[in-house]
Amino acid sequence: MTFDLVLKNGEIVFPGDGVARGSVAVKDGRIAAILAPDESASARQVIDCTDRWILPGAIDPHTHVGFGAKEQDWTTESRTAALQGVTGLMTFWRSENLAESTPDWQREGEARSVIDFGFHFGVTSRSHVDAFPALAAKFGVTSLKVYLMYKGANGAAKGFTEVDDALLFSALAAAARVPGGVVGVHCENTEVIPFFRDPIKAAGRSGLGAWDDQSPSFLETENVFRVAYFGEKAGCPVNIVHMSAVESLDLVRRMRHAARPAINVETCIHYLSLSRDSGIGDLGKVNPPLRSQADVDGLWEGVRDGAIQTIGSDHVARKRATKGPDLWSASAGFPGIAQLWPILVSEGYHRREIPIETLAATTSRNVAALYNLAGKGRIAPGYDADFAVVDPDATKVVRHSDYPSHSDYSPYEGMELRGAVTHTILRGMLLSENGRLAEATDAAPRGKYLFRAH
Repeated sequence: MTFDLVLKNGEIVFPGDGVARGSVAVKDGRIAAILAPDESASARQVIDCTDRWILPGAIDPHTHVGFGAKEQDWTTESRTAALQGVTGLMTFWRSENLAESTPDWQREGEARSVIDFGFHFGVTSRSHVDAFPALAAKFGVTSLKVYLMYKGANGAAKGFTEVDDALLFSALAAAARVPGGVVGVHCENTEVIPFFRDPIKAAGRSGLGAWDDQSPSFLETENVFRVAYFGEKAGCPVNIVHMSAVESLDLVRRMRHAARPAINVETCIHYLSLSRDSGIGDLGKVNPPLRSQADVDGLWEGVRDGAIQTIGSDHVARKRATKGPDLWSASAGFPGIAQLWPILVSEGYHRREIPIETLAATTSRNVAALYNLAGKGRIAPGYDADFAVVDPDATKVVRHSDYPSHSDYSPYEGMELRGAVTHTILRGMLLSENGRLAEATDAAPRGKYLFRAH
């Protein structure tokens, strides 16, 4: 047999299982065979992966497409992802009428995205909850998000008028009726935040330390308890998204048991690489806040021992102009999808000696399992031929100008990261090589919508 593509003589990373030298053969967009080091194969294209890892393409479970330049984000942000080994993303879609708006947003993605993509539905009203089983069947979306950060007055200012504990519990009950249903929750007790924020502002404080102090970590942890407890009573798995505090993780460890629905934990690369003391000023404003170095260290231990299942970027293509003029008026969130693999390799593998197969699981196998992404997340015959080829010892300095993102800055700017993506491959198609997009990538976007059967 002549294969379409062979990734030759690399270190194949099997998420969660180990690493073995060999080659991966691709036919018709899927993995056709895993070859031993001494096996040869005929192929139309061969990529020499000597001294490099062959990893599953990352699936970023947490992005915000459309918050930069609306539809143009599909073009700019998917290409940014494709340059750095990300072959799929999950993004949050919110709309007053999900049934009417989702097809258009899906079509925009299919027309513009160069990587595969799927949706989480953002729940802001009881009507969303009531419609979810039908929406899940129609659009193949099995995950919801509830924004506890936007309860009460804080939410009303942004148009979130129905976010309360009743909405949370009803969302859990609805998702429990959907096979594979899971509810992600942004955990911050926004009702208590003014108690801390008002005197901090009155004192004229600013900076990332002030942002952390106005929403201290226990306000996340308190919400985590409520979400997990409600999930148990509703019989629904939960996913604590962008966990920032080691106290929250310690609570989850105590609450988990075999008879309770799963309590999944996601963290993000900024909570693993940046802190309130990083010195990046208002560029680092994000919700939940960047925490202490002790939190960074504790979350890494959660990655090491599997207490944290998935890692994302929380990517949003903000402009620098939105990050001011001061902390209190600056937008929250920042770009990061291009640094997903580099930070995991540099900070996780090299600095903390976490096995690469453990890190790979958090961006591939575990994401695919949590969100019912058939054919994704593994290196095995029959799975989609999605790969990131990484030189573990190459170093690269983060420069936002290296990417086509709508965003014109990076909170990681100037960081020297050890571990560079050399090739990104989607369903056997070369998307990028050595920091450049393949010509075909721009000419004919081939990203597919990830319909999740249930």
